[in-house]
Amino acid sequence: MTRKPDFSKSPDSLLPVVVQDVHTLKVLMLGYMNEEAYEKTLAEKIVTFFSRSKKRLWTKGETSKNFLHLKSVAIDCDEDTILIKASPDGPTCHTGDDTCWQEENVGKVGFLEHLRKTLHDRRLNPSDKSYTSSLFAKGINKVAQKVGEEAVELVIEAKDDNKDLFLGEAADLMYHYLVLLEAKEIELDEVIDVLISRHK
Repeated sequence: MTRKPDFSKSPDSLLPVVVQDVHTLKVLMLGYMNEEAYEKTLAEKIVTFFSRSKKRLWTKGETSKNFLHLKSVAIDCDEDTILIKASPDGPTCHTGDDTCWQEENVGKVGFLEHLRKTLHDRRLNPSDKSYTSSLFAKGINKVAQKVGEEAVELVIEAKDDNKDLFLGEAADLMYHYLVLLEAKEIELDEVIDVLISRHK
């Protein structure tokens, strides 16, 4: 049975909400929700809180545009604390920091998500000075060809013992692979889901 938050457990009908980055797993912030904020969050897939200072519903990012896009919700064993995993549009803290604890939210693996967002922007907002934009402009065949070329170059470097050259080619392949996914409008998460399903 799926747990539901029990707002009656709090005298003011507010439950604490821990927000975690779905990609880096960094804790971004702590807020509070009443039942209306909770239902609004589920319906709109944008995290909304109840502001104790403003005494009203408050959608994170309503002023800054740094929205938190809902990815999953979990309720703790006592049904009085909410864990939300979200994808942030930008810094979460009102101070401009990535998190409310002044922690950087770009880990090494999390950087791939940052890069993916950059590639997405280059596709939608092309720039004459951008190599990435020039790849998108050449079409899917050229992008796919570049992935093939980089894969061959990586295989060639794998046969030697120059670690720096191998890492360079590995990075080139990963970059062009992400460009190909963006060109196909496929998110990296979708590929990871396939890997997870195979692992099970």
